[in-house]
Amino acid sequence: MTKIAEVIAELENIAPPMYQESYDNSGLLVGNKGDEVFGALVSLDVTESVIEEAEALNCNLVIAHHPLIFKGLKSITDDHWIGRVVRRAIKSDIAIYAIHTNLDNVLRKGVNGKIAERLELQNIRVLAPKKGLLAFSMLVPGLLVDNIREALEEIETIGLRESKIDYRLPFDGSQPELQVAGEIMPHLRSAVHRIASRHRIPLSFWETQNTHPNWGSGVIGEFDMPKVEDYFLEFVKEKLNTPLIRHTARRDHSITKVAVCGGAGSFLLSSAIAQGADAYITGDFKYHEFFEADGKILIADTGHYESEQFTIDLLFDTISNKFSTFALHCSKVNTNPVKYF
Repeated sequence: MTKIAEVIAELENIAPPMYQESYDNSGLLVGNKGDEVFGALVSLDVTESVIEEAEALNCNLVIAHHPLIFKGLKSITDDHWIGRVVRRAIKSDIAIYAIHTNLDNVLRKGVNGKIAERLELQNIRVLAPKKGLLAFSMLVPGLLVDNIREALEEIETIGLRESKIDYRLPFDGSQPELQVAGEIMPHLRSAVHRIASRHRIPLSFWETQNTHPNWGSGVIGEFDMPKVEDYFLEFVKEKLNTPLIRHTARRDHSITKVAVCGGAGSFLLSSAIAQGADAYITGDFKYHEFFEADGKILIADTGHYESEQFTIDLLFDTISNKFSTFALHCSKVNTNPVKYF
């Protein structure tokens, strides 16, 4: 028997909620964490059709990338589509969970890494790393140093180092202390605290302006071989299954280094240019924003839905690799509200 809370814990181990953007609303939006999961449906969005699909498949949990409830609701009625979805989900006892920008902001098993994988990019790394790593320092008795180091290495500590505080053996016969220090992503603070508490070791934290290679917005990578621009655009259309691409003028320049951001990514254009990308693949560029390419890069706007649709497969694989006690389904509903004529 698997509880909703267990599924959430696995997802949030990959994409901690604290890494979502301030405007976001990821998390459990409808339902009870303590309920058992009988079936789960993975989708990009939550619409009435998706809830209907969940009902037909006997799923009591919908896991979506985009939050159904994004802004504050002043009423939950049938007068608006969000109210209708929430009411129907509650009536059918279907929980709704969203994992949005926190999944965008992690490299491993994240949205942008999945897109880069579809595009067959190599040497994938974060395009715009986030600042704010936590530094820590603890005073460790000499006999415990190996144990502490091993425990810290298991949680991916960066720059782990040791320095002796006192080379002289204390008169009371105790072991000399060593300072063990390093840096961690913020969500690992409690893990480091548990290690120190277990051995009653003094510990201090402070925030830095340093970045982590696996935490940030967008990704950038390279093709194994350069592609001419027309072939590149056809390649992207095929790999991202999009009917069209809005793009800036061709530059008569081969494409090797490519930046990627799923969804609305115009905010990362300057980072893509600064990193020397030949092309930038994303969605939701506005008319005037295309001018900012300024002949320095090829912008390829594939559409918001088109760039993120493979997040469904990403979440399905993540969950199915961990749980086998309930039926798991990928939604077959195309939730893209944008149609092409």
